[in-house]
Amino acid sequence: MAGTNNQIDSVQNPRMTWEGCSVLLDINDGDRLVFARLSAAAKLKIGNKNCSLQPLIGCSFGSVFRVETGIGGPYLSRFNPSSEGNNDKENNGFQSKEESRDNRALVDDNKAQSLTGEDIDAMRREGATGDEIVEALIANSATFEKKTLFSQEKYRIKKQKKYAPKVLLRRPLARSICEAYFKKYPARIGFLRVDTLSLLLSMANVFANSEVLVVDMVGGLLTGAVAERMGGMGHVCSTYAGNAPYPMEIVRIFNFGIDICKSLSSSKNGTSKQIGEHDDSLSVEGGLKDQTSPVCPEEICDESENGKSNILLEDSLSPVIRSCKSVKAGEKAPEEVVKLWKENGFSSLIVAAPDLDPWSLVKDLLPLLASSATFAIYHQFLQPLATCMHNLQLEKMAIGLQISEPWLREYQVLPSRTHPCMQMSAFGGYILSGTKICNV
Repeated sequence: MAGTNNQIDSVQNPRMTWEGCSVLLDINDGDRLVFARLSAAAKLKIGNKNCSLQPLIGCSFGSVFRVETGIGGPYLSRFNPSSEGNNDKENNGFQSKEESRDNRALVDDNKAQSLTGEDIDAMRREGATGDEIVEALIANSATFEKKTLFSQEKYRIKKQKKYAPKVLLRRPLARSICEAYFKKYPARIGFLRVDTLSLLLSMANVFANSEVLVVDMVGGLLTGAVAERMGGMGHVCSTYAGNAPYPMEIVRIFNFGIDICKSLSSSKNGTSKQIGEHDDSLSVEGGLKDQTSPVCPEEICDESENGKSNILLEDSLSPVIRSCKSVKAGEKAPEEVVKLWKENGFSSLIVAAPDLDPWSLVKDLLPLLASSATFAIYHQFLQPLATCMHNLQLEKMAIGLQISEPWLREYQVLPSRTHPCMQMSAFGGYILSGTKICNV
């Protein structure tokens, strides 16, 4: 009964983790991103230590943990980062700009540190924490006090990442999932950047109580983002060209509840011709089906010592473990919903299919939309969208056509050194958007 109560509580409070939920673990401020499913037996290797993920169960998203070493071995301990770092910034980060110290006289000959590896191992055996080891390294450095404040902070952060790594517990939402995949495995999501994804949803006019037709060849990220934005009100229908649906493994990371599972409908044997007398090669299928492929690529998933993924998302599990046992997302769409699509059409179309020709898709899918319905098409390259736009103009199928190029620049904001980041994405693809018109 206790386990049942915990599951009920987790349904009522989605901001807390529960056993069986998916999480995104941000290790050392983005140095490493790992998707994991929490359970009592789940473990994650951080550095050279295997830590159990059980302490993360029942915690709020946004919590920060530190790797500590105890009698029973390494473990994750929750701590409050506000007590650390803020005082340093207040006391050191905003000191007078007329500081005369610089790093010109420093020589990197590996002789400045008097604390040896044997000394650090001895401190660990005595039960010293990571912070204590970092402070000991600072105290035994002959050049630390001669460095500038900025160099001192860089040195401290570098040692903390090695001896006292931090783990941020992030909620797997469309933004965090997109950022993680774009950073580690962008080809898996068609190089779809987070600002491009948000612009795609806005231009397609995705909102609650919509009937959205989706072509998703980016692993299910687009389908999950549309369903998340609609919040279980309306329907999401993912269509595909050919005989087999596209992989949708990313959708399983979203922790969707029963309402959103119901909104992700499907027509198992339905084709576009059943809905609107068009090409039989396009089948309408629900965005969520049990997949045999892994939840995320190996570049993001870390491998444990026995070669099995630490993600721990079993293929036999439904997309939602705790609250969606009776309703499986991606089941056959009810007849009344299919009838509604046939009579009224979809309210919007959103496409992310980098491997397909946009015009060949649009000319078959656009007639399935209602009059004045909006559509948005993402592609990594400009020419396919330009050709599609030209053909739409010739066929007089849409108005308000425009091709947008998203642009995003990330800045480092620090006292006296605010500038664009040295490494950033300079290209976010293109989006073709417009409004369908009725051909009389």
